Amino acid sequence: MKITITAKKMQIPQNFTEYAEKRLSAKLDKFFGKEADAKITMSARKNLIVIELTVTYNSLIYRAEQSAVDKEDALDASIDKIIRQIRKNKTRVEKKLKEAAFVDLYEDSVVESEHEIIRHKKFVMHPMDVDEAILQMDLLGHTFFMFTNANTGEVNVVYKRSDGKYAVLEPIYE
Repeated sequence: MKITITAKKMQIPQNFTEYAEKRLSAKLDKFFGKEADAKITMSARKNLIVIELTVTYNSLIYRAEQSAVDKEDALDASIDKIIRQIRKNKTRVEKKLKEAAFVDLYEDSVVESEHEIIRHKKFVMHPMDVDEAILQMDLLGHTFFMFTNANTGEVNVVYKRSDGKYAVLEPIYE
């Protein structure tokens, strides 16, 4: 597993890099192959360390964000959260890992405007069905997900409603 660690407004201690590599290998190697890419972003908020862990493997993205007083505790909690995501969606994830149907390549950039757009994100969308989009949204931990519907070829948005159910937004052109 390729591991990249970045820090925002703080230094990355060498012992944390070694700890992260050891923990990720011990806990996640059984789920992912050597092609997996793990990105750890550390930042400080008040007196807490926030760890954002993103693992990309076979076109699926797993994301967890945890905060704790100790960076090792936050990392361990993030790893545990990703393992729970995998187990929760085990059959659907296994199917998608085998099919490798979705490749998500995206670029992030910060854009300023009078409306305070704080982030502009571009990504490649490949056709998928609604179930795949819901799986990807859940794995990312988001409440909505934009995708190209494999059945219609149109851009759709799936989102999680406040009652816990899902809804799909489909465009109608007049």
